[in-house]
Amino acid sequence: MNTESVKNACSADASQGSTGASGSGPSGRLYACDGPAAAVLDNRGAVLRWTKTAEDLTGFRAEEVCGRPVRELVADLPDDLRDATEMPASGRVRLRHRCGDTTDVTFRTTNVGGSAEVLVLAAPTQHVADHEQGAALLRALSAQNRITIAVHDTDLATVQTNATPGTLDGRPVQPGTRLSDVLCAKDAENLEAVLRQVLETGAPVVRRSQQVSWRHDPARQQALSLSLSAFRLEDARGSPTGVVALYMDNADQMRASRHLDLAREVAERVGKSLDVVRTAQDLADVLAPAFGDLAAVDLAHSVFDGDEPSKQLNGGNMGNAALAPATAVWPAGIKRGESIPPLPDHPLLRRFRHGEPVVFGLDDFVAMVGNPQLVEYLVPNDTHSVMVAPLHARGLTLGAISAWRCGRSAPFTEDEADLMKQIASRGALAIDNARRYTREHRAAVALQQRLLPPATTDTPGAETAGIYLPAGGGADIGGDWYDAIALPSLRVALVAGDVVGHGLPASATMGRLRAAIQTLADMEIEPDEVLSRIADLIQRLAAEAPLGDRDIVGGTCLYAVYDPVTRRCAMASAGHPPPVLVRPDGTAEAVEISPGPPLALSGMPYETTVIDVAPGSVLALYTDGLVERGDRVTGQGLRRLTEALSASCRPDRSLDETGRALLADLADQAPRDDAALLLARTRAVPAADTAHWEIPADPAAVSKAREWITRQLTMWGLDDLVFTTEVIVSELVTNAIRYGRPPMDLRLIRHNVLVCEVTDSSATQPRLRRARITDEGGRGLFLVAQLGGRWGCRHGQNGKTIWSEQVIQVP
Repeated sequence: MNTESVKNACSADASQGSTGASGSGPSGRLYACDGPAAAVLDNRGAVLRWTKTAEDLTGFRAEEVCGRPVRELVADLPDDLRDATEMPASGRVRLRHRCGDTTDVTFRTTNVGGSAEVLVLAAPTQHVADHEQGAALLRALSAQNRITIAVHDTDLATVQTNATPGTLDGRPVQPGTRLSDVLCAKDAENLEAVLRQVLETGAPVVRRSQQVSWRHDPARQQALSLSLSAFRLEDARGSPTGVVALYMDNADQMRASRHLDLAREVAERVGKSLDVVRTAQDLADVLAPAFGDLAAVDLAHSVFDGDEPSKQLNGGNMGNAALAPATAVWPAGIKRGESIPPLPDHPLLRRFRHGEPVVFGLDDFVAMVGNPQLVEYLVPNDTHSVMVAPLHARGLTLGAISAWRCGRSAPFTEDEADLMKQIASRGALAIDNARRYTREHRAAVALQQRLLPPATTDTPGAETAGIYLPAGGGADIGGDWYDAIALPSLRVALVAGDVVGHGLPASATMGRLRAAIQTLADMEIEPDEVLSRIADLIQRLAAEAPLGDRDIVGGTCLYAVYDPVTRRCAMASAGHPPPVLVRPDGTAEAVEISPGPPLALSGMPYETTVIDVAPGSVLALYTDGLVERGDRVTGQGLRRLTEALSASCRPDRSLDETGRALLADLADQAPRDDAALLLARTRAVPAADTAHWEIPADPAAVSKAREWITRQLTMWGLDDLVFTTEVIVSELVTNAIRYGRPPMDLRLIRHNVLVCEVTDSSATQPRLRRARITDEGGRGLFLVAQLGGRWGCRHGQNGKTIWSEQVIQVP
């Protein structure tokens, strides 16, 4: 300050005091002081000039202090100043106030224009401390390279800033620069709108996120993510003078937040499916475009089938499992399901084999491959950065995940490589879980398929078609099954059953029950007796099961036997839904059958129901999974099945096609329970192909039976079977007369085989034995077994039937 700035200060109007905040006395009163107080002293310390701010600080007018020693205004002069011979350069004292209080001030002195006069500047110590702290804070903030401070005037032009060329886009920021001179027009307009709102309302903005791009480098849009804080500047009267903006680079925080979001999305989305390809696709979809512009997942060929991969993976034994995004244009060498070409040995690939992600640019890839055509074949257009990470889980390298960045995207960084390693580890576990499930499910499905009979059969009694539908859209197998068993005398047994539970235990139980039923069917016992014995078997299986699983061993079953000669069907049910009969005219109805208890309840009786079945009718046996779908109860599902069968079962349509159409129409997309359906179109043996004769209880009937057989076979044109049939009939009729009881019958059935049946009322079971040389009898059944293709005995309610079959040779 020069003398001109304080001249005539002693004549200033002392009555023009101000009331602004200033220093404070012991009582805490504040005194007005706009800026530092100034006074000019002579070389003896007397006041020569007194400014208006000095009057505001002390309350004394100029005429009251000019000419007086300044010491008189100082209260409690410090000892170091009491004996001073010259004015100190700076210090701290307490000044008297006109009202009697004192004010703690800090002062500085300087000579005026080289004269003996001294200019004294003083301000309340509290203000000085605040100013020094504020200045220190401003210096500290200005020194932060991640915080840019800009002071803007009321026109939002830059007045002062700590921005350096390295902070922005390499161009110096001069006073008067506007945001539009540095940022793209749209970004500058958005920021100025925020600053103008702060300037007009006075409401500060704190940590507002903003992404900007440089005017001279728009490609760096994603490189700078700002957190904006701004507040208004005001003068002593509260009028706006400008706005201060703090721009903090929060790119690291935003990047860390994006990484956390990506890791969370991987945890939420990847692993929900137990399908290998679906899991790989979920992983690729998460990575593109959130992590890279393009992403691909390649797996060892064996992983697709659920098997373990080989120890050394290279492009030649891997195939693509997933690509993302779906709309991207991929090079010719990257196609879903196609094999990846083998790559030459390279240090980067060695890092990959050791479980580390590999980051390389396009030039690195070109150097590694060494073949420009292969680069064009494998690398997407405009790619500049590639990251490849191994999918390693449980000691196995299942494949690799690749991410590409193209165009103006920033290259991959080391911290992103660490993130990729974490994502690949989690994705590999999910894929390995799916692989292991695929292996176990494939084994279970193979077991299920081996345990089920052929899908279609064609016997003299009926043609059949069976279809099995696993639960969960094929993801879960169970214990539902069907069977069609060819029986002697052209009959056929039809079976449908449902074992409690799912998975391998249910399939194993189903296999045991099916084997037992086939054995019982060969014994040709009545349907109710078959179910009784199966119920006993279930009890034994439950006793063998672990203690906690005994209550879940059980099931239901429907067993039916159709005879094409009598055109009748005998059936019994163990808690199973009734079959549906579709007549040749297209009408359909559920068969009224007396359902017995489920198979788990041993000791309860079952009842056989016999119905007449016209040739060309269709019998539908099914499990409850077909009629209890979604929210449908059994009654509604049965009505719907009956209607569908009536509409679908046509003579010109194969049963297999009909069954698949029915399942597609009736089944849910992902049923909760498995289902089985067996369709049987019945046939009949014409009356002209059967012959019946009542056997009198007279030994002479044996010769008459031979005569009758000879005439009948001659009539049928089976002269080549006359001799063997006469021997068979002689032995069977002789046994019936000797050991059985009347009434007795002889029946012949002609089809692809010639069946001879002898029925009597005795329940005695015939037994094949080897007669000794000296025995006079015991060779009858042995001759029957040797001459016929096969023979057997079945028991009915009124006796037994011994039968023998001979193959009819077709010329």
